[in-house]
Amino acid sequence: MTQAKVCFIGAGNMTRSIISGLVKHGYPSTLIHATNPSQGKLDALQHDFAIEVSNDNAVAAQAADVIVLSVKPQLMEDVCGALSHLDLANKLIITIAAGIPAARYQQYFKQPITLIRTMPNTPTQIGYGMTGIYAEDNISAEHKAICETLMQSGGKTVWVDTEEGLNQVIALSGSSPAYFFLFIESMIASGIKMGMAEDKARLLAEQAALGAAQMVIQNQQLSLETLRTNVMSKGGTTAKAVETFQQGDLAGLVDKAMNNCVARAQEMAKMF
Repeated sequence: MTQAKVCFIGAGNMTRSIISGLVKHGYPSTLIHATNPSQGKLDALQHDFAIEVSNDNAVAAQAADVIVLSVKPQLMEDVCGALSHLDLANKLIITIAAGIPAARYQQYFKQPITLIRTMPNTPTQIGYGMTGIYAEDNISAEHKAICETLMQSGGKTVWVDTEEGLNQVIALSGSSPAYFFLFIESMIASGIKMGMAEDKARLLAEQAALGAAQMVIQNQQLSLETLRTNVMSKGGTTAKAVETFQQGDLAGLVDKAMNNCVARAQEMAKMF
């Protein structure tokens, strides 16, 4: 991995997150190249990380050992098609796009390719990301290690055994930061209605969320149910709040939301 030249096609937030993590972990910035149609994001990446940047996907991809596809799903076919004239036989291609199955990329590139699909989430931007990774059986251990190194620069990784497993990753970690943001947002709004100043309500809610997450992480031997009941006293304030959530079928609502998330990912697989 120390000698691999990495090219990022697309210079959005996820590209920036991964590059930032790589450079912080000592990866040579001279081996990193990013491309983008507009110049603003490229200038910022070059300024902050001293990487190479350009507007020419084909030239950058031709010189790279690893090509990371970091563009929106609706743009993927055009981006890949424009690179299909290149000889990609000895290159590893990593995609971070949701929905598009691995077999579709073979069609986009019009040639056999070595591809690994990944599904990172937005906390990758601050080093607390979670990335699901899927590789077909013919992918070498070396290529898997390269992909894992790249994605672990922004947090933790988990491998899934089937491509469908990536849709479950989307529901559990790819999309779930938005679930937590919505819950915290609702808590803050309620606190404000009760008369709490917004800044204080936000501080209370966000610190409680951070503390709760750390208690889960640091107490792996305890079940989530045990951690929850440890906060509750029979007939107390927490018990009343939890009872309200249970009466409103919070578990059922979460299950429905996650299944709808998976269903949408499956729909997207047929769209592109």
